[in-house]
Amino acid sequence: MRGLLVDPFDAPFMARALAELALLALMCGPVSVFVFVRRLSFVADALTHTVFPGVVVGYLAGGVEGIFGGALVAGLVTALALSLLTRHGRLSEDAAIAVMLTAMFSVGVILVSRRSSYTADLTSLLFGRVLTVSRAQLVQTGVLAIVVLGLLAVSARLLIFRAFDPVGAAAAGYRIGWLDAWLNVIVALVVVAAVRAVGTVLVVALLLVPAATARLLTDRLLAMAAIGVGVTLGAGYLGLLASWTASVDHGLRLTSASAVVLALVAAYLLALPVGALRACRARRRATTVRGTSAAVPGPGGLVHR
Repeated sequence: MRGLLVDPFDAPFMARALAELALLALMCGPVSVFVFVRRLSFVADALTHTVFPGVVVGYLAGGVEGIFGGALVAGLVTALALSLLTRHGRLSEDAAIAVMLTAMFSVGVILVSRRSSYTADLTSLLFGRVLTVSRAQLVQTGVLAIVVLGLLAVSARLLIFRAFDPVGAAAAGYRIGWLDAWLNVIVALVVVAAVRAVGTVLVVALLLVPAATARLLTDRLLAMAAIGVGVTLGAGYLGLLASWTASVDHGLRLTSASAVVLALVAAYLLALPVGALRACRARRRATTVRGTSAAVPGPGGLVHR
């Protein structure tokens, strides 16, 4: 029986799962770069948890097909609420995030606990079911991917400007609050796209690990985005393959979403030595430049290059 299926991805559900993860890779690669450079790890984590009540309400109202709508509404409301709460310094960002995260996640748990199949429902909502992705869900993810990449395309320069020079961006007339809200909405849309596949807990790995891995390999933002896409896609393939092999060939229970996240973490660990080597070379170059500049006289003394 095993010989009838040479390639695991010949199975339709495996092919759909890989296609879903490929679409997520296209979004998570570039978006994770902005999360990384803006140090929005806590915000990304909060968004993955605050969409949980929307996921539960959508699931209770329309089953699996209702998750998308519920998560979309909750994600957009959360993104805008965070921007409003932290605007003009009325409330510190970490305090606003902590309050919303704990409150909304608790509401989600209370709602799902009212069902008789509480444990099974909670597990699927928290950790996802990428192997049950349907064609309709693939279409929805594809539409979100187009929207997210489109939003990034028209705002990337401004978001980079705001990330590295917020004072300069404000002096140039750009509204920092609106730019922050814009990025929060983009992150929320990625969370909505990924929540059904890998769940509300594991989706944060897709928003943090790709850019963290890419940063160990390059300093260029565009290269980081491309590497992030490649790392996420590779982790998706290897994670699904590992889950299939463990379950079918060895009878071990390994959830696909968890395997994908573990593959992402493995990629990060493999990149650590490269990052350490690059950092060592950078320190040597800096030492050499300082030593050279110290020997170059200037009009008023020593000139640093």
